[in-house]
Amino acid sequence: MLTFIGLGLFDEKDISLKGLEAIKNADMVFAEFYTSRLMGSSPEELESLYGKKVNLLSREDVEISPDWLSEAKDKNVAFLTGGDTMVSTTHVDLRLRAKNLDIETKLIHGSSIASAICGLSCLQNYRFGKASTIPHPYTSSRGVTVVSETPYDTIKLNKENNMHTLVFLDIDKDKGYMTVNQALSLLLQVEDKRGEGIMENAIAVGIARAGSEAPIVKAGYAHALKDEDFGEPLHILVIPASLHFIEAEALVELLGAPAEILEGLDD
Repeated sequence: MLTFIGLGLFDEKDISLKGLEAIKNADMVFAEFYTSRLMGSSPEELESLYGKKVNLLSREDVEISPDWLSEAKDKNVAFLTGGDTMVSTTHVDLRLRAKNLDIETKLIHGSSIASAICGLSCLQNYRFGKASTIPHPYTSSRGVTVVSETPYDTIKLNKENNMHTLVFLDIDKDKGYMTVNQALSLLLQVEDKRGEGIMENAIAVGIARAGSEAPIVKAGYAHALKDEDFGEPLHILVIPASLHFIEAEALVELLGAPAEILEGLDD
């Protein structure tokens, strides 16, 4: 049996009782933390809670050469990820590989940023459209710095359909964790280049350390929010479309957005 277990948002205490029981009953435990990390916990703290050795897997171990899967042919193996399991297509691929090896699989879900973001941002969950990821800029072979315009296009498409946009921020082993500030600066840079008005006077919601005891959540105009201090990672960003009155009121009263966004809205 191969059991996929989502560990939740922030630290070792976020795991479900069902997930914890499955880990304690497993013969071997593997984990990957390159798609998402528990910023409030270390592998040692996880092992202390579980009473089990946690074997950390690299991207190559998961995506290219998952030889460890064969252990699940005759053992109970637990595979741990941050957030909710199966949110990443990488994990779906692992489940398909397991099926091809005649290994039975099971899912134990954990809290996910995809759902937590709605409560933290005060935005209605059914109004979110396609999500996007802002990657770190890179230097081309010609020495030109390349900034991806795909997130800008996704926000544009969602706004045309009056949908909010969840924007994931890049995690790179060399360039580090992208911040809300960097993400907004990149989006505004694309706005300056294209001048389509997508980010001009746009409201944004920045979130840091979701799931912790004291997450930071701030709302405001993008050009102002990019200078706010959100502290340590992980960060994530939301660009709302037009706001329902309750959404706008919550952004103002709870998240510090300027009161003028309430003007002209029907209650």
